[in-house]
Amino acid sequence: MSTRIAGWIAAAAALALLGGCASGPDIRVTSDPAANIAAYKTFNYVSPLGTDREGYESLVSSNLKDATTLELTRRGYQMSETPDFLVNFSAKLDEKLRVSSSPAMGPPMGYYGYRTGFYDPWYGYNDVDVDQYTQGTLNIDIVDAASKRLVWESVAVGRITSKVREDVPGAIRRIVPEMLAKLPSVGGAPPPARQE
Repeated sequence: MSTRIAGWIAAAAALALLGGCASGPDIRVTSDPAANIAAYKTFNYVSPLGTDREGYESLVSSNLKDATTLELTRRGYQMSETPDFLVNFSAKLDEKLRVSSSPAMGPPMGYYGYRTGFYDPWYGYNDVDVDQYTQGTLNIDIVDAASKRLVWESVAVGRITSKVREDVPGAIRRIVPEMLAKLPSVGGAPPPARQE
């Protein structure tokens, strides 16, 4: 499989995960305290985006831009060729392994559950659970257009399931508003309610 295809699959899976977690992804927002984000009114996108692949805009990038443009305009920002800030995206997948153990509850039925005899087993065995899963991470970066400096970022981290991989565009439409929820709106007023 080519690096380009593997990268697109990773980004798509990370986005699908983040938009469809049952318990919701963990979203963290960080901002530069010296940046005057409240003064920003216009935006555009970094070119090429971190989710683009080898000279062309990926479908993931296109879906991310559509969802982000919708959310930013809902918050009062306007797309401009001379923007106050630029938006960039990145996504990655990591294979994870979680191992947990707990003392066995009571004696087993025979030694190892099948051996019986003239002696008792040692009850120091533990029940061990191994959980292998894929974790996805999506970043939305806000970069000051004049200084080319990162001033705000939202990072979503969550578990990927097969169910959420089925509708990547829908997952993106769900996660982007959550990730941008703490970005100040133009003029400081709360944004209007989203149209579902």
